[in-house]
Amino acid sequence: MSNHQDVLSQLDKKYNKIDQDLDTHLDGLLHSKPITYWDYINTDALLSLQTQRTGLPDEMVFLMYHQVNELLFKMMLWELEQLASEKNISAEFFKERLSRVSRYFDMLASSFTVMQDGMDLKQYMKFRDTLTPASGYQSEQYRKIEFASTEIINLVDNRFRNKTPKDVKLEDAFEDLYWQAAGKDFKTGKKNYMLTSFEDRYKNELLRFGKTYRTRNLWSIFKALPSKIKEDKGLVDAMRHYDYTVNVTWVMAHYNAAKHYLTNGGEITEATGGSDWTKYMHPKYQRRIFFPELWSEQEREDWGKNL
Repeated sequence: MSNHQDVLSQLDKKYNKIDQDLDTHLDGLLHSKPITYWDYINTDALLSLQTQRTGLPDEMVFLMYHQVNELLFKMMLWELEQLASEKNISAEFFKERLSRVSRYFDMLASSFTVMQDGMDLKQYMKFRDTLTPASGYQSEQYRKIEFASTEIINLVDNRFRNKTPKDVKLEDAFEDLYWQAAGKDFKTGKKNYMLTSFEDRYKNELLRFGKTYRTRNLWSIFKALPSKIKEDKGLVDAMRHYDYTVNVTWVMAHYNAAKHYLTNGGEITEATGGSDWTKYMHPKYQRRIFFPELWSEQEREDWGKNL
């Protein structure tokens, strides 16, 4: 343990570097209050963010669950940024950071039972109408996670992917991204309100973010690594696990939860955002794969088909 004089000496050097007087900061400690858990976590502010649109109790489950999702998305983006910023990436560093993000998605995939088994169907079918036209589709953070994970070509709608240049830029492919199908008639080009409001709010930021990650996404970084690192079996397994967890396991957990509530008596109920969710969500239609070359041709062809 450092003695007091050593600590004071280190503090003096720290504050000198930023032209600050150590004595002033020490005097401030005499008047400052000790940190508490509730101040550090901002518990009061956090717990005040749940505003229901109805008086139905289970709406609170739905609301808080999605807020937890967004917090986890923020944690993922935090880790992906560290990976993208690392200048000398080792196989161990790549695996460790990627495993963190995978664990967050593993949590999300297993947590859908919170909604699927934790909400009353009758209550859900009532309060969901007050959420129209809002949709989980409108999560800006999730779109950023995709941009930070792979190259834009792998996010293009499967119907247009073969006709799109492999090195396409986001601004040139934006209208053909797979998630446009949730709110756009590709024959007429008409977009629904869910999509137009999302783009009005986030398109410029998404274009900026996508440009930043064009060569800093996980797939581009991986491909640029020395062969010795790329051939590390543990790293390849971690990449495949992440890819499958995000694009199949988590998607299917979401799909099955939606199916539980939106398939009523054999009839399919439209999603709050107005999308044909049965085709938009199921991985067998889009076959969205972040790291295609890490899968065999047969694995890519069978993506999601047996689910």
